[in-house]
Amino acid sequence: MATPQLSRRDFLKLTASGALGLVLSELGLGSASAAPPASKGLALFSGVPIRDAPSVKANKIELIGKDQSFDLLGEAQGDYFDNPHNTTWYVVDGGYVHSAPVLPVETNYQKPVYQLPEGGQLAEVSVPYSLTRFSPFYRSNNAHRIYYESTHWVKNIVVERDEKGVWYEIYDKELKESFYIPSSNMRLIPNEELTPLSPEVPNEEKLLHVDLKSQIVTAFEGDKLVLSARCSSGQRGTDTPIGEWLTYHKGPSIHMTNRGDAVANIYNLPGVPWTSFFTGSGHAFHGTYWHNDYGRQRSNGCVNLPSKVAKWIYRWTNPVVPYNVDYVNLPGQGTKVIVE
Repeated sequence: MATPQLSRRDFLKLTASGALGLVLSELGLGSASAAPPASKGLALFSGVPIRDAPSVKANKIELIGKDQSFDLLGEAQGDYFDNPHNTTWYVVDGGYVHSAPVLPVETNYQKPVYQLPEGGQLAEVSVPYSLTRFSPFYRSNNAHRIYYESTHWVKNIVVERDEKGVWYEIYDKELKESFYIPSSNMRLIPNEELTPLSPEVPNEEKLLHVDLKSQIVTAFEGDKLVLSARCSSGQRGTDTPIGEWLTYHKGPSIHMTNRGDAVANIYNLPGVPWTSFFTGSGHAFHGTYWHNDYGRQRSNGCVNLPSKVAKWIYRWTNPVVPYNVDYVNLPGQGTKVIVE
């Protein structure tokens, strides 16, 4: 993600000329529009087509159902409808699937932990998806599904002796309700993964830049480019606001919802990971588990990123969020953001 090949001055000239995306692609930066491949993919909607070639014009062989996981055997380049930046297709058994509706996932079952620090501990889902339940029993009613690399606060551990199971109690701050998930499906995040990145660099030397035309996020430390990644900013009607901002409030796990206020595009997204807000209206950099189609405008105003990139930004920007705190709000502070 890092390179000294492009100075901040050169970068600003390229942004003004509209040539930023082309030059970064030639340098091998910001060219990846899909999240990095994993061993498996998860279909994010019903009817994801497998085709006989990496093209939307190719024949459909089979349709994959929502939340069905399948092996990813490799990558190929082809074409796609309305996103020339995302030409990545995944090679699967029998054909090709475009990357946009596929979340790269792993299945990493975890050993149970029996003790938590006071106040609980942050965790992430380590399997393609997991059911949550209203009580810590397999016979309990299902609540909702939570997805790979989404983050949640584990507040308590329940050992169910009749079923010989260990459950984590996760608390949803938006719903003000607890749910239960098998401990095997969640990885508790150690403190060392939450330490600040580049703490020796003065905050005034750090800059996050969002180029809406090329859908590229870049980060600078002084004159040095240290990050470049494709993003998905706000679509028309829910545009990402242009201007200069600060990442003054942050949280590692946010339940994002418009609470049904919108006539269309109602969303309800628990456990959005690594959220770095830069406006008081909820615009933020954050990880994304509901699509894998970076390089075009498709969000509700936020800057969607692969979770690993969002985590990097979360750790790199100010303010620093303590390990045991779920949200920090420090108006007037934070790392500078330019959206243009």
